[in-house]
Amino acid sequence: MPTKIEKTPLFLIGQNRRGNWVATMKHGLTGGLFINRAAALKFALFENGNHPEAVVAVPGVLELDLGTNAMGADALAA
Repeated sequence: MPTKIEKTPLFLIGQNRRGNWVATMKHGLTGGLFINRAAALKFALFENGNHPEAVVAVPGVLELDLGTNAMGADALAA
């Protein structure tokens, strides 16, 4: 039976190449760009139900990639 932490979405936070702060769900389509680390962390904690143990700071470059599947192929074709 999965524990509570296993059900909690894992979020990554870090900076992209331009110096913007990024927060993104590890295996999902939720994320965003933020003006500072505090805002990225606040978003990640809000989205994961206030579980700081499920937020990982990435030491290198972290790019926000929601992928083409975020909107679906039909929406892109329109």
